[in-house]
Amino acid sequence: MMTLKGENIFLRALELSDLDFLYNLENDESLWEVSNTTTPYSKYILKQYLENSHRDIYDVKQLRLVICISENEAVVGFIDLFDFDPKHNRVGLGIVIFSEEDKRKGFASEAVKLTCNYAFKHLNTHQIFAGITEENKESIQLFKNAGFERSGIKKDWVFSEGKYKDEYVYQLIR
Repeated sequence: MMTLKGENIFLRALELSDLDFLYNLENDESLWEVSNTTTPYSKYILKQYLENSHRDIYDVKQLRLVICISENEAVVGFIDLFDFDPKHNRVGLGIVIFSEEDKRKGFASEAVKLTCNYAFKHLNTHQIFAGITEENKESIQLFKNAGFERSGIKKDWVFSEGKYKDEYVYQLIR
């Protein structure tokens, strides 16, 4: 099992025991905008996903890691590498800290740092990118603090809550 250790958190591979947390997160409508979800997921489908989560990033082009607090091993969120493109040496990055009480404690910053280091070192990526809607000020600040720079705007890219929103493209280039 893969584990990346930081100061206050560690990142680990998905386990079947993550089913309930994953179910609650994936079915939280407030997160559907960032995950491009349009319908709820069943536990059956999520269990199948977990059973296949061991597949290689070179095969499925994505990797989801669980963010855990080192102190008590509590699960606080997920961080994803997606759209992995080994030909062009790039990968997308997305993160979610699920509960409000776990936000603004540095867990996301540490997870982004660990994941970027992993992507550069082990996947030999040249760049990591993120798409963040214009209203998501916390994520914009998170990625800016991690060294990402805004490189573009996709106009009216996301339709959510009855309106179109711009999505900013952020990149971290090695």
